[in-house]
Amino acid sequence: MLMKSTVLSALLSSILYLVSASADASTNPNIIFVLADDLGIGDVSPTNPDCKIKTPQLQKMADEGMTFLDAHTSSSVCTPTRYGLLTGRYNWRSRLKKGVLNGTSNHLIPADRATVAHLLKNAGYHTQMIGKWHLGWDWAKTDKGEKKWSNIDFSQPVKNGPDINGFDGYYGHCGSLDMAPYVWVDTGKPTAIPTRQEGVSKKEDPYGWYRKGPISPDFNIEQVLPHLFDKSISYIKSRAPEAKKGKPFFLYLPLPAPHTPIVPVPPFKGVSKMNPYADFVMQIDHHMGQILTTLKETGIDDNTIIIFTSDNGCSPEGNFTELAKHHHDPSAIYRGHKADIYEGGHRVPFIVRWPAKIKGSQKSYATACLTDIYDTMRDITKQPKKNNAGEDSVSLMPAFKGKTKTERTYLISHSINGSFAIRQGKWKLLMCPGSGGWSSPRPRTAWKNKDLHPVQLFDLEADPSEKTNLAQKHPSKVRGLMLLLQTAIKNGRSTPGTPQQNDGATPPFHKRIIETYPILAE
Repeated sequence: MLMKSTVLSALLSSILYLVSASADASTNPNIIFVLADDLGIGDVSPTNPDCKIKTPQLQKMADEGMTFLDAHTSSSVCTPTRYGLLTGRYNWRSRLKKGVLNGTSNHLIPADRATVAHLLKNAGYHTQMIGKWHLGWDWAKTDKGEKKWSNIDFSQPVKNGPDINGFDGYYGHCGSLDMAPYVWVDTGKPTAIPTRQEGVSKKEDPYGWYRKGPISPDFNIEQVLPHLFDKSISYIKSRAPEAKKGKPFFLYLPLPAPHTPIVPVPPFKGVSKMNPYADFVMQIDHHMGQILTTLKETGIDDNTIIIFTSDNGCSPEGNFTELAKHHHDPSAIYRGHKADIYEGGHRVPFIVRWPAKIKGSQKSYATACLTDIYDTMRDITKQPKKNNAGEDSVSLMPAFKGKTKTERTYLISHSINGSFAIRQGKWKLLMCPGSGGWSSPRPRTAWKNKDLHPVQLFDLEADPSEKTNLAQKHPSKVRGLMLLLQTAIKNGRSTPGTPQQNDGATPPFHKRIIETYPILAE
């Protein structure tokens, strides 16, 4: 009788443990965030019905989850977007007011600045970064210069990498894949010392070019993308047993592709019958299928959130002219591309799959920004809001639950040269007369052209391609959006809460804007 009671007691304990573990897992889903590099909103079928590049795995992900059709990056170039994604804070509030970092730049995010990784680590997650960092880390240098790699001692540890920003571990390269040095760093330790210099000119390969610089013997440019996915799959498999016990993981997987060098490998070379850029996109899609398969095989599929998006629009390096011959437009119906303040610069694919919580085949028209990842993860893990964290972030959970809107009331965008845009509802105000980036009219030409009004106002509902400037027709709307932008800059946040300090002064608006709208000088 005693033995039977003991057995029953043990059985009951086991059941309670499994229930408890299941509840914990349900409360704390695993999170995989995949950030493509220079992938346009028109380059995948879930966000472009006229897409000519085959992306069946991403389409499957969308069919089993939710696709956001009004999702944006905080900037139209690499580094600033990554800053905003991890901190929930607009990039221009940091010391980086325009442009991007390079492969030897010092770290951008201070250790005391809250990140998504900090947030999830505090909630009991194991946090891992695998891929392209592009937020700077401190190489061991013989002098303080940032722009040269000749002063780097690759035998010494790297300091102030992703580990100070909340990641338990990281494996990746410092800048874009066309930026030397080409060295793998594993949680502060270079895996090998460069033994030679390597590079390919645009003349040699207009798609696969990368700047000449030191490269390690274990760093193969063409194999970087599959290598990072292999690493990620191994990580998922290693964490799956703990995840099933209620110890979730966060994997941040920022890809180096389809950014230059555009280097698809067999069997993807030529598979699109369009150009190497389209081939490279199809290779990414294939690898995403491998991730989805791994989640199913490890038994953690149901309670894993996987998000796929891009850091900005497609770069001209993808060769728009060649793609157009095949009736494909990486920006879909939108104007502009990478670097621009127009929609094509910062409106991006954004697909979320979470079988336990999100019903399949949903489309959301809620305005979203990559800065919203911070507050979304805070909401999921039920942590309190803090005044000095996620200042420009709102939770996407209402959208995940099928709501048409979130708490986001307006969106601020930024171009490569530091031009602002502010969007509220259907209205979008651009604080420049041109693209603010690489498409025509480019900044230098636009500011000199007196026939161009110094700001642009578009009705995105009636004019999603941003063709007709309504600034002079709706002066009150221009004034209202200007004041809203001014307030958001001054307060150091765009969400409710105590005003915060920006890191340094935000550059003033162009003198032509202030002359036309003196309210900005008050």
